[in-house]
Amino acid sequence: MAKRTGHTIAGVPHAARWICTTPPGAFGRCLVGRRFVAVPAGFVRLMLLVAVLAGARSTHAETPGPKSRYRSAARDTGGQADADQASTPNGLLGLGAIFRGGDEDANRERDLIRSLPLDRLTPQARQRIFAVTDQPTLYRQLPTQAIRCDEELFLFLTRQPETIIGIWDLMGITKVQATRTGPFQMDAIDGSGTSCHVDLLYGDRNLHIFVADGMYDGKFTQKPITGKGIFVLQSSYAKAADGSTTVSGSLDCYVKFESLGADLIARSLGGLIGKSADHNFTETAKFISQISQACETNPNAMLEMADQLPQVDGTTKARFARVIVSVAAKHLALAQQPPGVRPAGVRTPR
Repeated sequence: MAKRTGHTIAGVPHAARWICTTPPGAFGRCLVGRRFVAVPAGFVRLMLLVAVLAGARSTHAETPGPKSRYRSAARDTGGQADADQASTPNGLLGLGAIFRGGDEDANRERDLIRSLPLDRLTPQARQRIFAVTDQPTLYRQLPTQAIRCDEELFLFLTRQPETIIGIWDLMGITKVQATRTGPFQMDAIDGSGTSCHVDLLYGDRNLHIFVADGMYDGKFTQKPITGKGIFVLQSSYAKAADGSTTVSGSLDCYVKFESLGADLIARSLGGLIGKSADHNFTETAKFISQISQACETNPNAMLEMADQLPQVDGTTKARFARVIVSVAAKHLALAQQPPGVRPAGVRTPR
C-alpha cells in the first residue's frame, strides 16, 4: 500500500513514496520486485581482465557534466615485463590469440590509445599506460552494453564501486573486501589469493581510464602471478521519448603478465577466460540497471539499504543517498508531466 514517509540518512532529509512494503533485511529481494542477478565472487580473479568495478571517488564532481574531470598522479611502480614474453607475437603461450580477433582488433587497440586525452595526464600516468598497451599480453573489447540507467547514478557507481561491492556483501553473495586508500585509489581482495590495487587515472562523463596492479598467490600456483591492466570504459547517453536514459558502454582491456607463472592461467582457463570476462561485464551492467530502477520505484528501501552498507564510509553513503533521492525525484517529475509534454533533452522529430 502506497504511503508517504520521511527518512533521514547521513543527514539527508527525504520524503518518498513507497512502491512496496519492504521488511528489514529483504532489500535484495524487493528492490525491483525480483531477485538480483549476482556476479560471482570469482569476478575479482579476473580483475586484470575486467576492472569494471574498479574506480575512485572525488569530492569535486558529484553531478554529471561535460566539464567534470577526474585525474590522479600515478604512483611509481617497479618491475618490468619479461622480455621474452613481450616479444612473443600473440602474447604468453599464444593466449593473446584468444583475445585478439585479427587485424581489426589490432587496429582498434592502437587507434583507441591514440584517441585518449593523453595530454591531460601526468607523464607518470602516460608511462603507466604505455607500459601495458605498447605490447600487451592480452587485449579484448568486451561486448557493448546498452542499459536503462540514470546518468548521475551510473557515474557515481563507476567512480565508487565499493558501493556495489557493499550491496553484494549485504546480500551475502560475495567475499570481496574493498578498501578505499585514496581519492583515486582502491585495494581489493577476494579471500582466495587475489589482490589488486586500482587507480583511476582519468575520468569524465564519457571516458574513464583505470590502471590495475594485481597478484594471485593462492592454492593453484606455487609462486605469485603478477600482472598489470589498463581498462578504458567509454560511455554515451541517450534520452528516450519517455524521458528515461539509456547508457551505452564499452570496455577495452589491455593486460600484461609479469611472470611466466601466468601459463597456469592459460592452462586452467584457456578460451573460457574471454567468455568469463564478457559474462561478468554483461551481468554487472544488468545489476547497475536494476539499482537504477530500484532508486526510481522504491527509494525508501534503497535509502535504508544505503545506511547499512558495509565497506562504504559515511561520506560515500551520504553521497549515495543524495543520488538516490535525485534519481527518485527525476522519475517522479517525469511521471507527473501532463500527456503530450516532451521531457527536456528529447528532440522533437521533424
